[in-house]
Amino acid sequence: MRRLSILLCFAASPAFAHAVLIDSTPAPDGHVKAGDLAIMLRYNSRIDAPRCKVTLTAPDGSVQRLATAAEGPDRMIVTVPVKPGDYTLRWQVLAIDGHITRGTVPFTVDAPK
Repeated sequence: MRRLSILLCFAASPAFAHAVLIDSTPAPDGHVKAGDLAIMLRYNSRIDAPRCKVTLTAPDGSVQRLATAAEGPDRMIVTVPVKPGDYTLRWQVLAIDGHITRGTVPFTVDAPK
């Protein structure tokens, strides 16, 4: 009985979720127009925005660290100029539960028609 009580205590403790990207602009594998691009990353939980990192890899392979701004407790925004080609947005966030998660958002900037 004592073992069961101990197991139930652990099972009943609250579970904390890592910050998972649930919405982004641009969308993964999306296509956008050249020019100033408003990037938005939204997560499923609160994030510690000052400790988060976002980089943009351009078609030529250069990597730029983006200075994002918090827009609410669960999202970051930044505007950056982009030219036609394939890009990769890499993000790393620290959730309020103390866990770091990472991911990528590949997208394409289309040439003007």
